Order: sequence, then structure tokens, then C-alpha cells
Amino acid sequence: MESPDSRSSGERSGNCGGEARVSAAELQGIMERIRSVVEEERVQAALDIRRLTKTSSRNRRQLSPAVGPLVSMLQSGNSRSSEAAILGLLNLAVKDERNKISIVEAGALEPLTAFLESRNSDLQGYAAAALFTLSASSVNKPRMNAFGAIPLLINVLKDGNQQAKIDAIAALHSLSTVEDNLRIILSFHPIPPMISFLRTCKKSSKNAERCCALLESLVGFDEGRTALTAEEGGVLTVVEILEEGSLQSREHVVGALLTMCESDRSRYREVILREGVIPGLLELTVQGTLKSQAKARRLLELLRESTYRRSELQADTLENIVSTIVSKIDGDDQAQKAKKMLAEMVQISMEQSLRHLQRRALMCTPTELPPGNRRSEVSSK
Repeated sequence: MESPDSRSSGERSGNCGGEARVSAAELQGIMERIRSVVEEERVQAALDIRRLTKTSSRNRRQLSPAVGPLVSMLQSGNSRSSEAAILGLLNLAVKDERNKISIVEAGALEPLTAFLESRNSDLQGYAAAALFTLSASSVNKPRMNAFGAIPLLINVLKDGNQQAKIDAIAALHSLSTVEDNLRIILSFHPIPPMISFLRTCKKSSKNAERCCALLESLVGFDEGRTALTAEEGGVLTVVEILEEGSLQSREHVVGALLTMCESDRSRYREVILREGVIPGLLELTVQGTLKSQAKARRLLELLRESTYRRSELQADTLENIVSTIVSKIDGDDQAQKAKKMLAEMVQISMEQSLRHLQRRALMCTPTELPPGNRRSEVSSK
């Protein structure tokens, strides 16, 4: 999985030049300009720092004395200075634990969290990216909560632009590794914007993986399970990830569904079955990671014991397939049996996919459908 250290807003904004070592004279010049009373000189120095630290860990060490002046630029009240300073700090922090900690100790969290409420979408997005990067440090995680970053990141996830949402979900996922932070995240009702995010992002992306990992953690609490089932299309969205997501995302969502079913089978079995989970689970028992295979088999066992009836399926077809794959999946001829069972599921899967499309069509607003062909497109599916 992509780590907070592997990207930053500076890196996604284009090629800023290859690695170049900073000479003593250049370092002195940058430090003089970053402390200048002339704003343009400070901005240019910040951009030079961004360029020189993009790929060079050596330059990050040499330019670490610039952290304090860059943090001061964040507090200038000028958006251009603030943006340049954030980009410089981002690249100083990448893959450098000491710089991450020193940036926070220099007072960066207060202005950065304030920028999350900015009407300037670029500034808001850069701030989310900076908090994501800084959150990679275990020392910084509790400090970020103290400055109220969590509810503001959830607000960005609700209302920010797509890139800001990506960085917000990444920061929340990183912060959630601290249990106290996870409870705080849950208290600010993150499930609805997370489901919305999963609907709009690429299902096989790293962004979806982070969101699914956070979701799996949140459904470990009763409030998280209740929120997911209460959200219209919430469980359906999870099932879609089970079918279309990366191996890592599928491992997280099958874990989430298993947690729900194990916590209260009578409450969640029919909710899960109703969204057509069986084909995805069967495929996962063959093609998933070792963990997801085991979780999928366990979830199939729990779902098989349900009294749920599906009149559209031939009698006992689903029951027999599930029973067989659970009891014989560890046999020597696993692959041959799995292929046969999955082939038998094709017709069932097609029927369930049609139902998914019908449900999605009902959930779409007119503006979400392609212009000029909305009615015919839905009916054609």
C-alpha cells in the first residue's frame, strides 16, 4: 500500500527537476532569501526548497533549518506565500521522520488545520496533503487530534474537491492507527462521505484501499455497523468493492462484512445477502489473498445458515454450491472444483448484476446520468 511518504502535492504538480545537490553557497543564499522581508524572495526560496528536496534525502537534511521560516510563512496571511511554504514543507517532510516532527514542533499544525476551512480549494488541498504526510509519524498522530484536525478532515471528505478528498481519506486512515483517534473519527459520522467517496473513486485504486481499510476498522464498533447499514446503498457499495476492488480492498471489505455478521448474524445476514454478495465471495475463496480466502469461507458458512430464501434461484442451487465450496475447498483438486462451481455461478451472477444496475439507477439523480440519453440508458441496462 502506498505510504504517506510516497507522494505529496508537490510531487503530483509536475516535474520540478531532478536531484541536484545543494552547494554551500546555494544553501546560504536560500536561507538568506527565506528569511528576507521581501515576500517575493521568500516565495522563490520556498519554491527552490521544494524543487531541491523533491527526490533528495541529502538535500532534505541540509535544508532542514528552513523549517522554522517556512512555518512562519504559513502564518503570513498571504495565500501565495502559504501555498509555497506548504509545498516546501511537504517535500522536506517526505521520507524524513525528523523533519516531520520538527515541522509540527515549529507550530505548523495550527495554520494547516485552519487552511482545511479555506475557500481557496488549492490551499485546502495542499493542507490536507501536508497533514497526510505529517501523520506518517507516530509522534505527530496524537498532536494532530489535539488541534482538531479530524473533524475538519471529515468536512473536506464531504465537501472538498476530489484531490482534497483523496488526501483527507489518506490522512484519516493514517490517524486511525491510534485507537483513540479511531473513536474520535467515528464520532464525527464519517461513514456517509466515505461511501460517497467509494462510489466515485476508482474501485481498484490505492485510495479505495485506504478507505476500505478505515471502513473495516470502523465497523468494529456497533456505531460503525449501524451507520453503514443506515446509509442508503452503503452495503451495496461494499459488495461492489468485493467484486471490483483490488485484492487488498477486497480483503478489507470481506473483513468488514464478516465482522458485521459475526457481531449479530440475525441482524446482518439478510442485509448482506440482499445485496448479492455470494458471487463475489465465491470468487474470493479462489482468487483472494490467504486472509481474504479464509474470511470469505467463514462468511459463506454464516450466510449459509441463514433462513433467507431466494425465489428467483432454482431450489438448493445456491445452498449446494456454498456448502460444497466451504467443505471441500481444501481438497487436492481445489482449482478444478472452484472452476466448476464458479461456472455454475455465472447465471446467478448475471441475475444479481442486473439487480445491482436497477438499484443503482434508482439511486442516481438525473444529473448523475449522461445528458441526452438518461432514460434510454437506464432502461437499456
